[in-house]
Amino acid sequence: MILKNFFTNSFGILTSRIFGLLRDLLSASILGANIYSDIFFVAFKLPNLFRRVFAEGAFSQSFIPAFAKSTKKTIFSFKIFTKFFLFLLFLSLIVTLFSPCITKIIALGFDEKTIEIASPLIAINFYYLPLIFCVTFFGSLLQYKNHFATTAFSTALLNIALIVALLLSKDLEKIEIVYALSYGVVAGGLLQLLAHIIALKSKGLLKIFKYGFLYRKKEIKKEEKSFLKSFLQAIVGNSTPQISAFLDTAIASFLAYGSISYLYYANRVFQLPLALFAIALSVGVFPKIARYIKLKDEKSANRLFREGFWILFFLLSLSSAVGIIFSSEIVKLLFERGAFTQKDTLESAKVLSMYLVGLIPFGLAKLFSLYLYATHNQKRAAKISLIALSVNVLLYALLVAPLGVSGLALASSGGGIVLFILSIHSFGVKKFLDIILCKKLYIYILAMAILIPLLLYSKEIIDGYL
Repeated sequence: MILKNFFTNSFGILTSRIFGLLRDLLSASILGANIYSDIFFVAFKLPNLFRRVFAEGAFSQSFIPAFAKSTKKTIFSFKIFTKFFLFLLFLSLIVTLFSPCITKIIALGFDEKTIEIASPLIAINFYYLPLIFCVTFFGSLLQYKNHFATTAFSTALLNIALIVALLLSKDLEKIEIVYALSYGVVAGGLLQLLAHIIALKSKGLLKIFKYGFLYRKKEIKKEEKSFLKSFLQAIVGNSTPQISAFLDTAIASFLAYGSISYLYYANRVFQLPLALFAIALSVGVFPKIARYIKLKDEKSANRLFREGFWILFFLLSLSSAVGIIFSSEIVKLLFERGAFTQKDTLESAKVLSMYLVGLIPFGLAKLFSLYLYATHNQKRAAKISLIALSVNVLLYALLVAPLGVSGLALASSGGGIVLFILSIHSFGVKKFLDIILCKKLYIYILAMAILIPLLLYSKEIIDGYL
């Protein structure tokens, strides 16, 4: 079951990332790394921040255990959905009305002219948020029913919409291209929503809107209150990487034009193994672990967790080694064409290497944190996240001045290392040692001892031909 769910999610994410790669190739070629690309990445940053908190963390990890425990699942689901959707729609309207103020908060280093250009784009992009919440909510219901394919594969629809927007607008002025991309974001959200509605209908899950609307029960007040408390704690617990990326963008806006774009392109490469392995595996095993814990079957939950850990540890280690050693070659192969220059490649590669330092800790912390959510320890996860974020901010002050934009990425990785260490402590050091001190550890050490010299030798050969 773990491998089936993992491969379903991984293949779906891989499909999405292939389209995402095509999108980024077109973006780099058509827009390059300049003020216009910076403006779009800033405009998409805020809804993307919320998307990652919702879709890859807080909401699903809080909703699925609460839904499993609920005695009035239909009514509980309906009330949670309507309250969140209406709130996010209202928030989108507020962002539209006060977009200049929001823009100043997101990109503190932008001058008045740049803020004026970026503000309406931020308002357009923000309407992706209520759409992606609907997608996340529907995806959580489907995950509970062990249906992962729709959510995994539908993420490609956003990238397809953006590719179409780029192709249709490639001969226009750069500002018009950025507008086309922004409308493409909203179109992608609508396509994702449509795909989930079709899947819900096929599974007979649309009835929550029928029966949830017809019946109101006071009995779920306690369940609803418990979920909201859990969700707020989970937002803090899941948001360290996202808030870190958000702060990276804000600080990079004070640096030279192109810095935000270097962060974006490097982070896109970094996010591939993180999503393909860590997020895919976590999403795949979380509902099953939550069910085992609900049934008080701790032995089965630990067995499933142990399997997930070793699969993830091997894959993240391989990705980190390849990514750090071949960072320049990867960025050059993917992006260096059109408006994306050799200088942009070198700068982006430095940032990528610094991000990849944190790949293993961020990925494994994701797995350990889901165990805390499954055991309803959201408050502890929130405290861990706040401590890690504080360390991250402290590292900004120490690293940005000497390292520039690369220092932002290294500070983020430092926060990830702290997050991982604290997650192990909360999970239980003894339990962690029981997982890692086994025969697989010797196989891992041997594999890395062979792999790293081979990669370094391969790099020398490749560089000799370039």
